[in-house]
Amino acid sequence: MKNRVVITGLGVVAPNGVGVTKFTEALKNGTSGIKHHQELKDLNFSCQIGGIPNISDALKSKYFTALQLRGFNSSGILYGCIAGIDAWKDAGFEVNARSELDTDTGLIFGTGTSGVEKFREAIYNLDKGNVRRLGSTVVLQTMTSGVSAYLSGMLGLGNQVTTNSSACSTGTEAILMGFERIQYGKAKRMLVGSCSDHGPYVWGGFDAMRVMTYKHNENPEEGSRPMSATASGFVPGSGAGALVLESLESALDRGATIYAEVLGGEVNSGGQRQGGTLTAPNPEAVKRCITNAIKNSGVDANTIDVINGHLTATSKDGLEIENWVKALHRKGKDFPYINATKSLVGHCLAAAGTIECVASVIQLKSQFIAPNKNCEDLHPDIEALIPSEKIPQQKIELAFNTIIKASFGFGDVNACVLFKTYTI
Repeated sequence: MKNRVVITGLGVVAPNGVGVTKFTEALKNGTSGIKHHQELKDLNFSCQIGGIPNISDALKSKYFTALQLRGFNSSGILYGCIAGIDAWKDAGFEVNARSELDTDTGLIFGTGTSGVEKFREAIYNLDKGNVRRLGSTVVLQTMTSGVSAYLSGMLGLGNQVTTNSSACSTGTEAILMGFERIQYGKAKRMLVGSCSDHGPYVWGGFDAMRVMTYKHNENPEEGSRPMSATASGFVPGSGAGALVLESLESALDRGATIYAEVLGGEVNSGGQRQGGTLTAPNPEAVKRCITNAIKNSGVDANTIDVINGHLTATSKDGLEIENWVKALHRKGKDFPYINATKSLVGHCLAAAGTIECVASVIQLKSQFIAPNKNCEDLHPDIEALIPSEKIPQQKIELAFNTIIKASFGFGDVNACVLFKTYTI
């Protein structure tokens, strides 16, 4: 018999709010975290705006010792550790460097890149022949699994500890990997999440590809425009999201607060066939991912109340809506409500999936639908499929039970997960 899996802790480091409380208020109010960054302008970026979480030195010192912060220069690991520790505490656990090894709990924390700034710093030292000045943590800060190494050591986790990396679907995939481990009894709890570095050395390649908007440098909060007729490319973002997944039995035994239940999901690839490429999705694979996620979750497509889409504010938004319509066999007024968290935080790359899953769970637990910013001019291809009232411009308070979240990434990879209000 498979274990039921619930969510007992949340943590988030987002451009529009660090911590669940601030992030929730930002979602309710439609507060954007996208700003103009002079550094990007000085480097001749076409897109000079982006979403970067506000992390003070005082906040860092609450999570890291002075020794750990010495020579520390990896924003992704910083974000991931803060989000992960917040989720752990939110689930009712303590952080104790002398705690016993917890063999019942594991960690899957994804990323796309790690310590790019630290790696650049190391290259300059090496080019100058200063190999002995690299410092003792350069490997840990630049290896892909650095965030998992840091977090597991801080928390003493003794079950599976690993880092996954699947482009923009990384975070959603991490959740499903942790879900399956608990479902099949290999762990009682899994801390899952993903993170992404910020800055020109992460975002420069996308700017060179001309997939980021260049039209809103003077009005940054209007730049991220998912589903809009005037969308002109995505806005880069960064941060981290984290969730504590736990078997229902374990959560009930310790009287934990339950945010939601994870029903199931699906991970697949389009194989860069049937129109899919390194940067574009295979529509058939996307639809199969959605339909199989619903099937694996044991629900009917007609019971889905809300969609949190991938929706990046590119030319593919219309195709995504079309794929949802065909996969759910629902359109017009019968279509679920849908929103795009990226309108408020930008595209947080490898962190996008878990930041948006945290947003989905918050909306489900608090029974509201966050507004879609900058979507007053709905794209005509989308409006032909679903009415504008299904894409709320203002917060809607709504009693609903099921939300579905999907992420689609470079390399033609897909992940989709369903969350439901917990009931006995």
